[in-house]
Amino acid sequence: MSESANEAQRELISFRVGEQFFCVDIMAVREIRGWSPPTPLPQSPLFVTGVINLRGQVLPIVDMAARLGLPPAEATARHVIIVVSIAGRLVGVLVDAVCDIVAVAPDALQQPPDLTGEAASAFVTGLLTDEDRLISLVALDNLIPPLDTGSQAA
Repeated sequence: MSESANEAQRELISFRVGEQFFCVDIMAVREIRGWSPPTPLPQSPLFVTGVINLRGQVLPIVDMAARLGLPPAEATARHVIIVVSIAGRLVGVLVDAVCDIVAVAPDALQQPPDLTGEAASAFVTGLLTDEDRLISLVALDNLIPPLDTGSQAA
């Protein structure tokens, strides 16, 4: 493989939610950590399970299953939190398991079918096959709502 082909490859971290496989761009991932129970926040969206303290920073935890419209996770010690950066904010994403790192060429990503509807296409921006699995590329920017206030901390 030539060097230019290597440069064009994109690295993704794949993970499992229920029986489905998803992936996110590795450049958005800050760390992968074991499950720790979050502190619930009143009036938060159903897909936000609560917050944890990550080295002095309050980190919201998004249940990926609930956010994607699947049954919410019943978190156990085997679950994993992927800490990602979304629009300058750190967010923990609760998944069942992290699988591996997948290197893909841009032309290996296929567009999701038009039949999935607007809600699905807001979260899934591409599909790829890895061995016998179909993996959905998640658009992290759409995972959490944008900040409403202009009083964002610097």
